[in-house]
Amino acid sequence: MKKPVPLNLPTQLRASTGIAGLDDVMGGGFPAHHLYLIEGEPGAGKTTLGIQFLLEGVARGESGLYVTLSETGDELRTVAASHGWTLDGLKIFELLSVEGLSPDAEQSILHPSEVELGETTRGVMAEVEKSRPTRVVFDSLSEMRLLAQDPLRYRRQILALKHFFATRGCTVLMLDDKSAREGDLQLHSIAHGVLSLSQTLGEYGEDKRFLRVAKLRGVKFRGGEHDFRLDTGGISVFPRLVAAEHHVRFSPAAASTGNAGLDAMLGGGLTYGSNTLFAGPSGVGKTTTAMACLAAALARGEKVSYYLFDEGVGTLLTRCDALGIDIRSYLDNSQFDLVSLDPAQVSAGEFANMVREAVEERGVSVLGIDSLNAYLQAMPGGKFLMLQMHELLTYLNQRGIATILVLGQHGLFGDGRSDIDVSYLSDAILSFRYFEARGSLLKALSVVKSRTSRHELTIREFRLGADGVDVGDALTDFEGVMNGVATYRGHQPLLSDGPAIAKA
Repeated sequence: MKKPVPLNLPTQLRASTGIAGLDDVMGGGFPAHHLYLIEGEPGAGKTTLGIQFLLEGVARGESGLYVTLSETGDELRTVAASHGWTLDGLKIFELLSVEGLSPDAEQSILHPSEVELGETTRGVMAEVEKSRPTRVVFDSLSEMRLLAQDPLRYRRQILALKHFFATRGCTVLMLDDKSAREGDLQLHSIAHGVLSLSQTLGEYGEDKRFLRVAKLRGVKFRGGEHDFRLDTGGISVFPRLVAAEHHVRFSPAAASTGNAGLDAMLGGGLTYGSNTLFAGPSGVGKTTTAMACLAAALARGEKVSYYLFDEGVGTLLTRCDALGIDIRSYLDNSQFDLVSLDPAQVSAGEFANMVREAVEERGVSVLGIDSLNAYLQAMPGGKFLMLQMHELLTYLNQRGIATILVLGQHGLFGDGRSDIDVSYLSDAILSFRYFEARGSLLKALSVVKSRTSRHELTIREFRLGADGVDVGDALTDFEGVMNGVATYRGHQPLLSDGPAIAKA
């Protein structure tokens, strides 16, 4: 079988959008000297994207023209000022003035003949001839559609503008608020590319926004939906994570958790390039054990990131101080990044982007997510969150990161069920359980799965004290652990017995 001959495609000049994530999605920005459709409902961020596109051109020494039928120049300047921008260097052309909207001028905007272009189109052409812009934003097509009053005349005007802009070497963004009837794809066929902006409505928390490149002729782009945020300072796009693009060579060695007993249970410790799930009921010590593991990594000089979806930073630090787990001293430098996140405010794509920055820019080698319950259940409007978590964990594994995942299970006792099953995503599972012995409520640990090492099959008692995490010897004579109601009926000394009983 013959190998396919590689195509020597010419390199296309690109017009950067000024939005790094969007340029990444399109493989470098819009191919220059073409017309593009930017569509989205009102409030989706079209105007902001258009302004950023023009300002990026100004920064590169290119001239820009903003043609507006829907907003005044003062309104555009107000929008820019809200982001901390100035429109100095941009030409704003208000196509419809107050006089143009008067009753006397109602029928004079467009020429009745189908042969000649209307006054609207000729006005745009005249301004382009005058100012000679490199980049143009046309806002918006919905007004043009209403003025044309006829689909055929409307299409002819857009085609005329497209050919005119092409002869002038302009890169043009035409904004459309999708007010046309459903299924009207005339502009999709005319435009060189189509960028669709959407947002979720009616959900708790902030509206979640995402974009999709529906079409981009002649270039390879990243398909699918990509989350983006519209905030002070403009639009930030978070490209969809594809783990296969980020593989690096690393040594899958095991790193100590800082506790000899826990290392023995895990077969040497936490393995780089794998993730370990800490699963158990509330209050059993999952987060504290994770903090002890991070403290050991920090003491070795490694860089660490930990993302909190449930607990506040202040509460966590106070608890670690009381247990003698030193993480506070590492917060003053770039070695440790402890981030508290509100799942109602952050999207899955934005979170994945945070993780990528921590790994690729800060050089993090150990990372924790606490908890998966909040990430997977309390992130409203998210789509395919389990698939995105799978992609994120695969990415971390391929980058050689030792990842800790915390999962809370229902209730304090019983079979420890959870609303979500992430066991298939986990390379190792450390199970936390309560058990009863000698009239006391105690805690136990067991490793129920490990893909990377030979782990212990024993059950060990553990406790949290002034010295942090203390893991005892393997306990025998346990009953009912896997059924969720663990009872210890043996005579082996327990950690809680103290030294006097242990010697007896």
